[in-house]
Amino acid sequence: MSTTPKDHLRDSQRDDAAPPPGLDKRDWIAGLERGVSIIEAFDDANPRLTASQAGQRTNMTRTAARRYLLTLQHMGYVASDGKLFWLTPRVLRLGRSYLESARLPRVVQPFLQRVAAGTNEIAYLSVMDGDEVVYIARNGPNRSMSTGYVLGARVPAQVTASGMLMLALRSDAELGEWLATRQLTVFTSHTIASMERMKLELARIRAQGWALSEQQLDLNSRGIAVPLRDRHGTLVGALNITMPMGHESSEDAVARVLPVLRETAQAMRNLI
Repeated sequence: MSTTPKDHLRDSQRDDAAPPPGLDKRDWIAGLERGVSIIEAFDDANPRLTASQAGQRTNMTRTAARRYLLTLQHMGYVASDGKLFWLTPRVLRLGRSYLESARLPRVVQPFLQRVAAGTNEIAYLSVMDGDEVVYIARNGPNRSMSTGYVLGARVPAQVTASGMLMLALRSDAELGEWLATRQLTVFTSHTIASMERMKLELARIRAQGWALSEQQLDLNSRGIAVPLRDRHGTLVGALNITMPMGHESSEDAVARVLPVLRETAQAMRNLI
């Protein structure tokens, strides 16, 4: 498809658009924002895209999307057969750069090792990114099981102990906005599917200061999480353990794991 004057006009108007709130136009690089949005347009439901489809998913013209895709292809982040485009493993460098340069995952690693040794379970540090939990550090025994997460894994917050905990500890206004504007996705017969029930569960989690989630994402998975705060009391993430269901009751699992998580989170406060 050839480029039309109308396409060029739309692209130039987009380049001249106002920057996001709080950012001076002189400091805003629209092209960088749009290039990242192209990478984020790919997901499990859209692993391969044409330039037109990428443009539709990023609110760009086909011409602009194609230019960004070809640039990313030149940089090695995208591959193509001439029509369809897809991400390459080089994209993983972006996440690896964070894991290798961020201070928090490095600081928490020896503490996760302590949790794993004290419980014989896999321990994680997770943070929130939008509506998802991202696991940025882990330590523990290697198991042939489906309840473990790799570094960088992203999971809907609504079905994980750490995600529900961090949602529950948001301000009243932030939590109210989340409850009013989200739709819950059902993964198993145990997933909380009612917003009213979710509201009650988050209130209970906030009151007790820790979270338990069982079989909401995976029928073989149980998670227990406590908040991780810095020296000023600001929430920076969650420490959690993920374990298989079946070998002990919920009460026994909490009694065994929760004290270790709480003690470790408290010991870290003056270091972050």
